[in-house]
Amino acid sequence: MGTYLNPGRRGFEMAVNSAIFVDKTEMIAYLNSLVNTNQRYVSVSRPRRFGKTMAADMVCAYYGRTADARALFEGTRLAAGAPARTARGELAWDAHLGGFDVVRLVMTRFFKRGRPVHEALERMQRLVARDIRREYPEEDYFDEGDLMQTLEDAYSGSGRQLVLVIDEWDAVFRERQDDKGGQTEYLDFLRDLMKDNDHIALAYMTGILPIKKYGQHSALNMFTEHSMMFPRQLARYTGFTEDEVRALCEGYGRDFEAVRVWYDGYEVSDVVPADPGHRGLRETGSAPAAARYPLYSPLSVVEAVTTGVIRDYWNQTETYEALADYIRMDFDGLKSTVALLMDGGRLRIDASTYQNDMTTLRGRDDVLSLLVHLGYLGYDAGTGEVFVPNREVLDEFRTSTRAPEWEGPLRAFERSKELLRATWDRDAARVAELLEEAHDRAANRTYNDEAALSYAVQLAYYAAQRYYTTVLELDSGKGFADVCYLPAPGHADRPALVVELKRGRPAGTALEQIRRRDYPARLEHYRGNTLLVAISYDPGARSGDPDFKRHTCVIEEA
Repeated sequence: MGTYLNPGRRGFEMAVNSAIFVDKTEMIAYLNSLVNTNQRYVSVSRPRRFGKTMAADMVCAYYGRTADARALFEGTRLAAGAPARTARGELAWDAHLGGFDVVRLVMTRFFKRGRPVHEALERMQRLVARDIRREYPEEDYFDEGDLMQTLEDAYSGSGRQLVLVIDEWDAVFRERQDDKGGQTEYLDFLRDLMKDNDHIALAYMTGILPIKKYGQHSALNMFTEHSMMFPRQLARYTGFTEDEVRALCEGYGRDFEAVRVWYDGYEVSDVVPADPGHRGLRETGSAPAAARYPLYSPLSVVEAVTTGVIRDYWNQTETYEALADYIRMDFDGLKSTVALLMDGGRLRIDASTYQNDMTTLRGRDDVLSLLVHLGYLGYDAGTGEVFVPNREVLDEFRTSTRAPEWEGPLRAFERSKELLRATWDRDAARVAELLEEAHDRAANRTYNDEAALSYAVQLAYYAAQRYYTTVLELDSGKGFADVCYLPAPGHADRPALVVELKRGRPAGTALEQIRRRDYPARLEHYRGNTLLVAISYDPGARSGDPDFKRHTCVIEEA
């Protein structure tokens, strides 16, 4: 058994022998279906303490030629489960057991000591090549410092293949965040090492971050990515499932509901199952759906179950300063967004611009995408929305927003919630008063036109995003309503809001325009549950007047 070549079964054996072992061995059946196919490159990204290393240990134990791990797997779900289905037929659970050499690399071992990237790569190549030469001493090696050449020399001669397992693959991007040249060199090395290499039967790579992108492309585009946003076929192996947590709670006599409230929330979807000939569509009238899995943080569940104490264990994986550093980047009103998410809201994001690193963050959605991969936010692949997943992570957000700089954004968000409640209560005077406050807090002290007024009102109603979809300039057929708030799924009990704005004219004028253009007719589905909100801003109001106010409001039901 070498350090890097054929590390054996010991890591996985210790996991199996632990007081709590949650059996995820069925994942091997899926990997077996990829062996020696064009899909044999697998990248798995998850937050810290979500079982990445245990899974890598399992892969090494199963495929390792010298691991002698049959006894470890014979009593597992893998052995008891259905055979893997492939284009070539079914594969028995042990079809590839002990079938390959395994090279295991933990990248943090090479990049954590401050070495330049090129020196770390040279050192890694020499160490791995030494293990290979010791295993195959009879081969003729051209360049003992070139790992790619050493692999070709060894495996061309032996006729064997190997499984390559890379753990913490993204260490360079976490330890050398500003070394763009070193990062590019590292990606090029991995591409040259693996791409089109027939000696590699399977490559399994894990990390916190998805594969680094440059623009819309990746140097490692041969990999299929399984991330927190799109775990694909590995969804139910990404964390502990609800059934697994329930079984643990029953076995240890713990309160499952308490555990659920604190640690549940990372709901993920796998892929839509294959349905040759669309049998499901013909027979049932609908296409097959992807399975959805509520996921729990493994570390937190293990701690809670073994100790019996329900609390925040997240600080054992990341410090609150790490979260605070990201959310204080106030891109595109990020602080207001954090306040909305902490209040239980959900927000649709565009994750396509995120470059899968920790520094190239150009906007709010990039930061929120990173927080999904770090485990601070959940992601709904169906809606594209992010949310705070559970009580434990909410505590981390609360801790990270205690600094004085957060007092203003959090207070403004509370006022926005109050504005929304006043609107629902048809308290027009209070709505006008709160809009006045929002205007006074704004950096821009005047609304130059109705477009500026519309933008300011949308900011004041920021909290409405928790319950509504915002539609600007809704076409009534006779004109456009300035702002409409339509109840989001799950909030059908809330009234639709039709907001009309006027600058320099009475609020009653705005209300007459709503009636004249029959805006509610476009909202027939909400008839009887719609509020017409007319808001007027008077730029000529003088602060010396006894009844001074710039905003007035009228609210009616429709």
